[in-house]
Amino acid sequence: MVLDLIVIGTAISLGPLHNSAFILLLSSRRGFRKGLAFLLSWLANLVAVIACVVLLTGGKPPAHNSAPSTTAIVAKLVIGVALVLYGLRRHRRPPAPHGPPRWAARIDDASLATAAALAWLLQPWGLVGVGAATAVDADLSTLNDWLALSAYCLLATLSLVMMEMYAVRAPEAATARLNALRSWLEQHQQQLIVSISLLVGLWVTARSVYELVA
Repeated sequence: MVLDLIVIGTAISLGPLHNSAFILLLSSRRGFRKGLAFLLSWLANLVAVIACVVLLTGGKPPAHNSAPSTTAIVAKLVIGVALVLYGLRRHRRPPAPHGPPRWAARIDDASLATAAALAWLLQPWGLVGVGAATAVDADLSTLNDWLALSAYCLLATLSLVMMEMYAVRAPEAATARLNALRSWLEQHQQQLIVSISLLVGLWVTARSVYELVA
C-alpha cells in the first residue's frame, strides 16, 4: 500500500493543469491569499476522500479474498485501465493550442471562494479515486499506516506548498521563474498528461491483476 500511495501521490503532485492554474493565481492580485485558499481546499479534498474511506472500513483492512477486498481491487483495476485508455486517446489527439485558459483573464477579480472551488474542479479525480481504493487496505491501529496516509496527502500537495513558500520568501524572483515554469507546463501539457496517465495506469493495472490472482 505504501509504495502505491507514493506513486499515486507523486503523480497527483506533478499534474500540469492544477500547477499551471496555481501559478496564475499566485501571479494575480492578492495572489498569496488566493494560492493559500487553493492549497487548503486541495488538501482538504484529499483528506476528505481518505476520511470517507476510513469511515467505510472502520480503519481495518478487509480480509483477503473477501467481497470488500475484491471490490476495491476491481475498482483499482477499472480505474487503471481507464487511465491507460485515456492516455492513449490523448496521445492520438492533436495537441491543443498553447495558452492560458479563458478564465485566466478574470483571475485578478477572482474571490477566495472561487480559488478554493478551482482546486476542487482541477483535482485529478481518477488518480484520487485510485488513492482512495488503495487506502482501503489501511490499518489505522498501526502508526505506519497513519503516517502513510498523511504522507500521501502531503505528497499530493507538495508542488503547491513549495510554490506558495517560494512566492512568500522571494516574490519577485518567484514571479519570473514560476511564470517560466507555467509556460513550460503549457507547452508540454499534452506529453505530461499522457505520460502520467500511462505510467500510473499501467502500474495500477499490473498491481491490481497481481492482487487478484495472488
